[in-house]
Amino acid sequence: MGHIPRCLRRGSLFDNNVIKSKILITANTTWNLVNFRSGLISKLIESGFDVIAVAPEDGYRERLERLGCRYVPLAMDNKGTHPVRDFQLMLGFLKVFLRERPDAILAYTVKPNVYASLAAQIAGVPVINNISGLGTAFIRGSWMAALVSLLYRVGLSRSKRVFFQNDDDRTLFLEKGLVKKAQTDLLPGSGIDLAHFDSMKYAPAGRSSSDLLFLMVARLLWDKGVREYVEAARIVKKHYPETRFQLLGFLDVQNQTAVPREDVEAWVQEGIIEYLGTSDDVRPFLAAADCIVLPSYREGTPRSLLEAAAMAKPLIATDVPGCREVVQDGVNGYLCEVRNSNDLADKMMKLTALPLDLRLQMGCQSRNIAETRFDEQIVTRKYLQVVDDVTGSKCGNRR
Repeated sequence: MGHIPRCLRRGSLFDNNVIKSKILITANTTWNLVNFRSGLISKLIESGFDVIAVAPEDGYRERLERLGCRYVPLAMDNKGTHPVRDFQLMLGFLKVFLRERPDAILAYTVKPNVYASLAAQIAGVPVINNISGLGTAFIRGSWMAALVSLLYRVGLSRSKRVFFQNDDDRTLFLEKGLVKKAQTDLLPGSGIDLAHFDSMKYAPAGRSSSDLLFLMVARLLWDKGVREYVEAARIVKKHYPETRFQLLGFLDVQNQTAVPREDVEAWVQEGIIEYLGTSDDVRPFLAAADCIVLPSYREGTPRSLLEAAAMAKPLIATDVPGCREVVQDGVNGYLCEVRNSNDLADKMMKLTALPLDLRLQMGCQSRNIAETRFDEQIVTRKYLQVVDDVTGSKCGNRR
């Protein structure tokens, strides 16, 4: 009998009774997996892997299962660090790993990166981590940052690969001794599906300078710069009263820095902000806007800017890790000072003063940056190479 590749030896069965290799992918929401990892999940399945998704129930289960993977629910407390609940989470991961016996685990977001990795060490399963951002604890410092650093140091100690979305984050982890350099690699964020986010399918906005539409797409957290966006909107409206400012993103999220609903309602009543709620398809909103804004305090590589860049939009963002990877100041938009609503307003008015042809030219530069640096295929190729290395599998044409 000839050699059977490892990816055909363990897991669930093919129709011909040959067994696939299992890849378990986990994040803190099914929404995250559907919106950010669908391309990778589809490619893994296409490449002959049995993919299992593990995340809390949050209404996206059916869309996740339609991709072709199997879903296993696992409750997570995403509000903070509670020792008992987090220990229970680690035990929950361990139970799933021992039952499913995956060949490799792909972990995203803070809690899976820590507690799934700890459980995987006990179960003897290799882990590939993705540090998509540092979170509130790193941004705000204090004793919580020290605790999270310790958890990362222990959790990532045996990881086969730790992907970072910008070099600033990787350097910080290396300086703190949280990872070894040989473990690390860089990815261009979660990548972007350039065919899905195609500006040519939508008519570009072409308003006069007096009534531009600015849009911020983000979870409504103070650390995303929501306060600065609103304050800057007030300033700009004094000079350009017809300018519009929209917010699109989740309210009432389980995060200690969440923006209260009553604040958003007050801004709407004041006439400063139009709140658009949430949407599973942001493309029409991006297409309608003249400029996309993200005044975040720190990012991995922000998905909202990648989507906007692919849709050929000028961008305004803070000069911080993650954002500066997507926005080239003066080329496809402007960078502003972090936590500085006055500077943000100045950059908005600077863009407002540009003639239409120069704004559209900035948008074209955004699309070019998305095509050359952030294509989703770059991400999937790197992941498939690492999965091959970790599992020893060479199934299918994966490149």
